[in-house]
Amino acid sequence: MRLTVFWERMAEHFGAGYADTFARDHVMSDLGGRTVHEALDAGWDAKEVWQVVCVVMDVPRENR
Repeated sequence: MRLTVFWERMAEHFGAGYADTFARDHVMSDLGGRTVHEALDAGWDAKEVWQVVCVVMDVPRENR
């Protein structure tokens, strides 16, 4: 998954204004105790990060 697609999905689910705030502030144990930004900066694949966000935040299956 390209980062542009990842950020589009984040904006669609959380809203354009909140997606970045969520990505900077919400620490998830499934990302090794990292935020979305930290996981991406650490080299995690965007698709893996999106899958974790979907599970943790209960994103509806049709939006995954």
